[in-house]
Amino acid sequence: MGFSLKVNRKSIAHATSPDRNEQFEYIATMREAFAQQGSPIISVDTKKKELVGRFKNAGVCWERVAQPVNDHDFHSLSEGIAIPYGIYEPTINRGNVFVGTSHDTPEFAASSIAKWWKLGNRDYDDPDKLLILADGGGSNSSRSHAWKAFIQTCIADRFQIPVTVCHYPPGTSKWNPIEHRLFSEISKNWRGKPLDSYEAIIKYIKTTTTKTGLTVKASLVRKQYTKGVKISKDKLAQLAINNHQKSAILIMAREGEGTFEPRAVRHQGHSVVLDICTAPVYKTLGTSTLQAHDHQSSLRTTSEPRIIWRFGESAT
Repeated sequence: MGFSLKVNRKSIAHATSPDRNEQFEYIATMREAFAQQGSPIISVDTKKKELVGRFKNAGVCWERVAQPVNDHDFHSLSEGIAIPYGIYEPTINRGNVFVGTSHDTPEFAASSIAKWWKLGNRDYDDPDKLLILADGGGSNSSRSHAWKAFIQTCIADRFQIPVTVCHYPPGTSKWNPIEHRLFSEISKNWRGKPLDSYEAIIKYIKTTTTKTGLTVKASLVRKQYTKGVKISKDKLAQLAINNHQKSAILIMAREGEGTFEPRAVRHQGHSVVLDICTAPVYKTLGTSTLQAHDHQSSLRTTSEPRIIWRFGESAT
């Protein structure tokens, strides 16, 4: 009769912008230029959030006896939530994953990239710029004002380097290198195994390897990030963004392309002052909660000089 068991296949393509290929060509040009100059290129995204506990994990693995797990995936049964923010370097086939425990926010994304830069840039010959490849949504959304503000302050201003950001067109996240070069391999490494602790999650990520030489580093981020950070229009206008192109594809990519040029930082004694210009009632930095009512609050970093974050007024 010709019948056999089948699964659904995603093969129905919907209409997309006729200029989508132009964006891919633009990204390819930027990647080639940075690679030829030996400058760092990173592909970033947030992997699927995972409940931490004895929950069923898709897939099968070799076991003598099947491991028992909870019959329901209730958040109340979990130790917490794991939010893996990944950074993949396609030119050297290396991944870094920062596992958050609070919220997937633009600040978390930019802070993860900043932590990677402090250590990862040592493997490049005196790097003086950075290329970021990202999806158009999530914590690194091309529409997010907070993402742009934190990239400007946490990376471009802090490290005094120009940061170029290229977003993939809508519906094309599978072409972002991190998806098929890092995240898929992590999923293979922990398939069928309950993610019952943060330590287990970090172990599975760190032990992810491939025959082509992929290596992965991972670390747990206990810092609590605040959702709903808003950037005022005045502060947004102060960002030093050099847009690369003004074609229709730029509109389709939601005006997310461009280079964040480093702004001059202000020094206060032996400290560096950075205008973070956020707008929630409070923000959590490190282990201290700081009030954000147009005054200065300080944050110690692991390296000198000390960084002083200056908070702006609430956006209307």
